Amino acid sequence: MAILWLNFVIATLAILYSGARLSIYGDIIAEKSGLGRTWVGVVLMASVTSLPELATGLSSVIYTHTPDIAAGDILGSCAFNMLILAALDAVVGPIPLSSRAHQGQTLAAGFGILLLSLVALSACFNSMAITVGWIGLYSILFILIYLVAMRLIFFYEKQQRAAAREKAIGLKYGDIPKRTAYLGYSIHAVLVIIAGTCLPGIGKGIAETTGLGQTFVGNIFIAAATSLPEVVVSVSAVKMNAIDLAIGNLFGSNLFNIAILALDDIFFVEGPLLSFVHQNHLISALSAIAMTAIAIIGLTYRAGRKRLFLAWDSVGIVLVYLVNLMLLYTKR
Repeated sequence: MAILWLNFVIATLAILYSGARLSIYGDIIAEKSGLGRTWVGVVLMASVTSLPELATGLSSVIYTHTPDIAAGDILGSCAFNMLILAALDAVVGPIPLSSRAHQGQTLAAGFGILLLSLVALSACFNSMAITVGWIGLYSILFILIYLVAMRLIFFYEKQQRAAAREKAIGLKYGDIPKRTAYLGYSIHAVLVIIAGTCLPGIGKGIAETTGLGQTFVGNIFIAAATSLPEVVVSVSAVKMNAIDLAIGNLFGSNLFNIAILALDDIFFVEGPLLSFVHQNHLISALSAIAMTAIAIIGLTYRAGRKRLFLAWDSVGIVLVYLVNLMLLYTKR
């Protein structure tokens, strides 16, 4: 048991370090390509920081045959990302985080609710799933919606991007050559994938030895570990006062996570993935939907100041996550 937890800690630390480095190199590449940091947060950073979920999911369905770990990691990470959003609110000062963000963030958040709702519906009616070969038709729909979301967000941000704001952020990596950025990105991407690949087997062992079950372990322990890059990137962005980069990273990660779930389904050759997972995953899916909805309300209402160290919308997100934990534990 001690060896399992030691391996879990080692893999987690590897993801924490390499995920942070990977995000930095991704930001360098984005800056030098001129894409802009708002777009980077939703797309490039989100895909970068979601590499552990990708590696964990593919490893779960290909090598360890634990679809509950794969689904739990994805849906648990979506809920955990929203918890990160609430936690960031505690460190930004007296003005709520949601009031300092661009309202265009609601576009990515809305697509997140759409995709999570489709996941929940597909899981509810898994016995009636329409398939294309062994793949659920819903997985193809997930990928199509993700691509549409990326296109719409790109054009929206292109229209809304203010030259003065982009200039205010400035160039931070002018002395770093592109070759160094690409090399560093590649090295740390490999390290993240290796560490993420180890997590499903470790999680399965913890589930068996503790009796907590794969659904609980996948939604809590594995999801928290693979979400560490999101934590690192978001905290760093807030410290740089790049609020939109931080929030865009979290909403974008949720979109990318559902695309990963579709990829997991493609590589899970036994049949539609959601037909082989426990119904308890609906708890995390619905919790993530509720948390994202609260975030959208906060972004729209834009409260002037906080009454507590957290804004009211962040308090609501934390409460929903705690209910999510309690329900998962009682249903384990």
